[in-house]
Amino acid sequence: MFTVIGNMGSTQQIKVEDIMSTPVETIGPDKTLTEAAAMMRRHDIGALLVTTAPPSILTGTDILDAVAEGRDTSELDVRDVMTESVETIPPDLQLNEAAAMMTNFGISHLPVVDDDYVGIVSSTDITARLS
Repeated sequence: MFTVIGNMGSTQQIKVEDIMSTPVETIGPDKTLTEAAAMMRRHDIGALLVTTAPPSILTGTDILDAVAEGRDTSELDVRDVMTESVETIPPDLQLNEAAAMMTNFGISHLPVVDDDYVGIVSSTDITARLS
């Protein structure tokens, strides 16, 4: 995914809340993949938080995987391809810790939660900040 190199002291002071994307775009599990893809394109984002308990997420990769598997995406709802029980992080988490979590779990998006969804941080957000 990406590797954080260089002076870690400079990234240790950066918190997730300093770079996370807001507002959070959400979608219901019963919406179609077509609706989800259109929403992601309209907002120029790579993931939607799914309004389920526990928290779930739908990423562009989830949609691409369904297409690559030859599934009929016109017949699929968000719930059919979403990733369930995702990791979440608090807004005051250090950026380097979020980057380490993404690397360890092999993921590109982390919902940011403080009693409710407050943002989302992506590997693109981290890379842009570190560049």
